Amino acid sequence: MKIRFLGTGTSTGVPEIGCQCAVCTSDNKKDKRLRTSLLVEIDDKRLLLDCGPDFRQQMLPIAFKKIDAVLLSHEHYDHVGGIDDLRPFCQFGDIDIYAEQNVCQAIKQRMPYCFRENKYPGVPNINLNEICLESKMIKGIDIVPIRVFHGKLPIFGYRIGKMAYLTDVLSIPEQEYAKLKNLDVLIINALRMKPHLSHQTLDESLKKIERIQPKHAYLVHMSHHFGLHDNMQRLLPQNVTLAYDNLEISL
Repeated sequence: MKIRFLGTGTSTGVPEIGCQCAVCTSDNKKDKRLRTSLLVEIDDKRLLLDCGPDFRQQMLPIAFKKIDAVLLSHEHYDHVGGIDDLRPFCQFGDIDIYAEQNVCQAIKQRMPYCFRENKYPGVPNINLNEICLESKMIKGIDIVPIRVFHGKLPIFGYRIGKMAYLTDVLSIPEQEYAKLKNLDVLIINALRMKPHLSHQTLDESLKKIERIQPKHAYLVHMSHHFGLHDNMQRLLPQNVTLAYDNLEISL
């Protein structure tokens, strides 16, 4: 399995428009964060986890190949705002998107032009596939949805083999921890130091990592309030890495 971090920032991205803080004005490329998304290659399949508004920019430097499935965590714009930019990939066939029923419905409402009987030429050809917590396989790959809460909003994380992707988490129901055993890699959000109504802090993230006990954890979905990459990396445990855009890892 190969994993590429397409983006590791929160909904505003980093730098944040109009901000002159030390992070937003940093010259370090690792402090430039597009909206969080992940590209996973396993066997001969290519999976996109979330498709935010920076998707076009994120994919320009990457080899142009088929995307076999798009897995969505939830319907917020920073995780679905790039769906229209899937159009070029329709050269390889229709794009299959997998999400919960309410997320599929939200996409239909926001992009009705993709689902009309007589579609305008050039719109993306996408197929919405509703999945639930009991789903176990997508495109022949073992993919397990994980219920997490983004504040009070129930959303999905995903386990693919020995990797799990949990973004926008504030809390994890007790019964879901069983799905997170024996991970080689855990990718999980850490917004900032101060508490937030719908995202976990760095301390809250580290506590979940300590409980889940992956071999290695990567932090994503950071805001500019999180701090400078190099400074913050020095504060993290040995098995925790502050992910950055275009970081590639293999399992």
